[in-house]
Amino acid sequence: MFHLQLADNVATIVMDHPPVNAMSDDWVASFHAVLDDLEMRDDWAVLQIRSALKVFGAGADLKEMRERFDTPSGLYRQIDGIRGYQALFARIVALPRVTLAEIGGAALGGGFELALACDLRIAAQEARMGLPELRLGLLPGAGGTQRLTWLAGRPTALRLILGAEQVDGAEALRLGLVQWCVPAAELADKAAAIAQRYAAMPVHAVKAAKICIASANNPAINGFSEEVEQTRGLLMSERTQGLIGAFLAGTNR
Repeated sequence: MFHLQLADNVATIVMDHPPVNAMSDDWVASFHAVLDDLEMRDDWAVLQIRSALKVFGAGADLKEMRERFDTPSGLYRQIDGIRGYQALFARIVALPRVTLAEIGGAALGGGFELALACDLRIAAQEARMGLPELRLGLLPGAGGTQRLTWLAGRPTALRLILGAEQVDGAEALRLGLVQWCVPAAELADKAAAIAQRYAAMPVHAVKAAKICIASANNPAINGFSEEVEQTRGLLMSERTQGLIGAFLAGTNR
């Protein structure tokens, strides 16, 4: 289902589960296993998620859904499955390194929710993105209602979710759903360049910055105090002291 590639401080998870990278319990378990492997390593600073197929991800595995609903416990198994998706995507959000989704094709339902769990998103102009669950009388319950609202605001979330609307890469960029949009032919090179730029950042500073940025969405945390605490920790680190010393000496500018 997944291929893990590591090069130049970038870990790339390539989704390869034909025909549409459908999500299932096995898919979630396999993704966790890849993350388990990465958490044991210290030779990567960026996690890039891309697809080997024409689509990025088309959501839940329909075969698994049918099997669940054909059993007396199907409803409860389906709810447990949603909790499983939420836990996986929350784990991606919590990674202390930069995460980048490269969306080359359709990212729908859970596939788009996976992309929303990443820090950064780049899409091909031709890609289609959306959360179509309401058409089935459901809702995007793997974090879609929350992360889309945090990312693009309530009006855009209402528009896309309640209307089950799909948008292309250019419209996704305009709405703030992705940070970059390029023609499909340029996507791989542009995504690689972006990954390299972020991979050059000090990992310990990235971790501290992500903690502070996350605090901006948490009313229970004083984000300004968090900035002071994280800055204190960075100033005490040998890595930051060395970087500042080199900058002041004119050797790292």
